[in-house]
Amino acid sequence: MSQRVGGIIQLQINGEVYLAKGSFTYNLGRPTREAVVGADKVHGYKETPQVAFIEGEITDDGTLDRDAFVRARDATVTLDLANGKMVALYDAWFGGDGTANTDEGNMAVRFEGVEAEEVSA
Repeated sequence: MSQRVGGIIQLQINGEVYLAKGSFTYNLGRPTREAVVGADKVHGYKETPQVAFIEGEITDDGTLDRDAFVRARDATVTLDLANGKMVALYDAWFGGDGTANTDEGNMAVRFEGVEAEEVSA
């Protein structure tokens, strides 16, 4: 049985759909673990927080208010994946620099947030 695992995605910010372009990446913001090693043996591990994020590129079809977009905060960002999962980022802010490209009208976007979850279909 064939199943779609990649490809078509949909990006929404506060319920508004944006023109997602290319490949997106995300991180749920769970702590990373690193070994604590002594002179005698491994003592355990430490955890370091990391920020939850969703990032990729969007296309500006001429209707994007870039200034309002890069000033976004307290946003809910969702990314619907081709495999049926959805990634939701809460209390998010625009964490990129707002650089746009005139060749294809694209802009890199990065939203960082306090909390994220991945929900299965």
